[in-house]
Amino acid sequence: MAYEFQRANLRGEDFRGKNLAGANFSHADIRGVNFSHAVLIGANFRNAKAGLPTSWAISLVALSLILSLFAGLIAAYAGAFIGNLLSSKVYGHIFFGVFSLIALAIFLIVIFWQGLGATLATLAEIIAACLIAGLAFFPENNLGGHLVIGAVFTTIALAGGMASVVNMAIAVAVGRIMALPMARAITGLMAFVGAVFGALFGVRADSSASVEAIVVAFFIAGLVALVAIASGIYVGWQAIYGDKKYQLIQALAIGIVAKKGTSFRGANLTDADFTQATLKSVDFRKAILTRTCWFQTQKLEQTRLEGTYLENPKVRQLVVTKDGVEKNFDHLNLRGLNLQDANLQDASFICTDLSEATLHKANLFGAKLAQAQLYQANLNEACLTGAYIQNWGVSTDTKLERVKCEYVYMQLPTKEDPDPCRKPDNRNESFKEGDFADFIAPIIKTLDLYQTQNVDLREVAKKFKTLDLFHYEGIDPSAAAIALTQLAENHPDAELEVVALEGRGQEKIRLQAKVAGDANRSELYNEYFQTYSQVKSLPYNDLQSLLLGVKEKDERIRSLEQLLENAIQQPKFYVETYQTQGEFIMSQSKGNISISGTQGNISGVAGAGENLSMTGVAIGAISGSVTNTINQLPDSSESDKPGIKELLTELQAAIEADTNLSDEDKAEALEQVKAIAEAGQKPEDGAMQKMVKSAIKLLKGTVADLPTTVQLVEVCGKVLPTIATFFGLA
Repeated sequence: MAYEFQRANLRGEDFRGKNLAGANFSHADIRGVNFSHAVLIGANFRNAKAGLPTSWAISLVALSLILSLFAGLIAAYAGAFIGNLLSSKVYGHIFFGVFSLIALAIFLIVIFWQGLGATLATLAEIIAACLIAGLAFFPENNLGGHLVIGAVFTTIALAGGMASVVNMAIAVAVGRIMALPMARAITGLMAFVGAVFGALFGVRADSSASVEAIVVAFFIAGLVALVAIASGIYVGWQAIYGDKKYQLIQALAIGIVAKKGTSFRGANLTDADFTQATLKSVDFRKAILTRTCWFQTQKLEQTRLEGTYLENPKVRQLVVTKDGVEKNFDHLNLRGLNLQDANLQDASFICTDLSEATLHKANLFGAKLAQAQLYQANLNEACLTGAYIQNWGVSTDTKLERVKCEYVYMQLPTKEDPDPCRKPDNRNESFKEGDFADFIAPIIKTLDLYQTQNVDLREVAKKFKTLDLFHYEGIDPSAAAIALTQLAENHPDAELEVVALEGRGQEKIRLQAKVAGDANRSELYNEYFQTYSQVKSLPYNDLQSLLLGVKEKDERIRSLEQLLENAIQQPKFYVETYQTQGEFIMSQSKGNISISGTQGNISGVAGAGENLSMTGVAIGAISGSVTNTINQLPDSSESDKPGIKELLTELQAAIEADTNLSDEDKAEALEQVKAIAEAGQKPEDGAMQKMVKSAIKLLKGTVADLPTTVQLVEVCGKVLPTIATFFGLA
């Protein structure tokens, strides 16, 4: 049950550790509410107002004014010490006065140049060490005593000057966060009042001092105070506006203000929505902010964000505006960001971690996603047209449904390779609806295979590129086989190799071949389809004559043609192949239909889809086809010993009679029997032997889960070794 707090006044409420998943806090007043360690998954905070209770806000305004007053007081007091040194007639004091002014000027220069950081701290330590060393070696006489006093005054002056700048900066920053009207003017006025009292208390006007000396002392005190106050105002103002040099002041001011503000510290805000919420003086430290929506939030920079991705100003601006057009986010950690509907056109995300991020409906037109990590990311309905996806990290849990994509680039362009490997290969064509998902699916499926074998995909990409040939209205196996073979012969330098076949029956077929890196894939694509169309349009008699001629010349055509014919008979299928040690291995999963027919560089087709259903008519058709193929084999020459024909007949009967196999498994097993029968025509051919080897493996896999007492298991245990011996595989 989701809690309803819409438009509620919840000031000061305590929800620590409570489960408020899905709660509605839209338009609610949550100032001062404690949500520490609460479960707020999917909570709605749209237009909510977070921040400080009124009492604490008044206290902080008072604190800002008091700090300003104190800053002016110590600034003038420090200046008075320097004035006293410069106006003194005692030997050595003028030296310390000049030294103090120079040191203070250097401190301020460092603050404006390097900020409040390590450089300033190092400089302070060096000056302090010099003063301490000087004090240690001063002689113990009147002269030495005067020098000691000068050194002490110098130390106090420098410390006071620095403290006044820091206090003034914090006062201004706190006043700015609290939206104090005319914060700089009011805090500056309070500091001026403090400076007056500091000068009056600090300047030492003894009886021996001349009027000129006293005037000099007051002038120096006022000058130092004004410079310190002005410097503090500048630093504090810049800190709140996000100047990285003054992050220390920003952190201190925000920490002070957020002490009693709304706290989400350690809360789980996964998928929470803060659209248009006011988030001033909020604590998000250690909170889980996965896919949290920050669109058009206000005052987010004035919250405690240490240890979150919001700490980075560039990331913070991106999630608030959702506008990253032409911006560079290379090598950033953007894990878990909510960029739904974001405009990221031509943005660069090279080597960026976008895992678990939501990019639903995002515009990634022309975005550079090379080597970006997108594991478990949501890119549903995103626009990827023109994106560069070289070696991007996607997986089976990356959501890519209904992606809008007309074309992509598989590599980033370089001087050496200005062609960024466009897909589709024909530059005059674009992906049709659903093409991108079909194109990318085999790549995603293959990732696990590469990873388990410790293959570096970047190295694989350098060695070859792919040519993808889409057939949208079915495919003519004979024409495709001839066109591919002709293409390989016409362009030997392209090193064309068919590596995959994927599709759904006659709906859409994709042939994928790898080619040499410098091959012009657009030209190859056009030439293939030109040849394919010419061959397909030939009259039947001319086509048969052509096939007879080329089949005798090149056995690869026959094998590829057979592969295509078998593949398009299946209602749904999917290819997943890879090569190891020169031999193509077929991956297999339960419920798939596998056709292993291999020849040359053609790997085979594995069916995809756990829910394939084969009707009795389909099984009967396959059975009849298997029987016809087996009957073409010669009978055994020995009456008392079964030959390959008799062995396959016995195996076919056992498969069809087994009640433990599903129709899908039976169809798969019968296809392997048919492949063995076809290979029986040329048992000594190396390619046929490889086909038989793959078929035997798949048959063994089919019966592996059956009880050992089943007849089919017994038949396979007896028949398969004999078949392997017949083909010289044992």
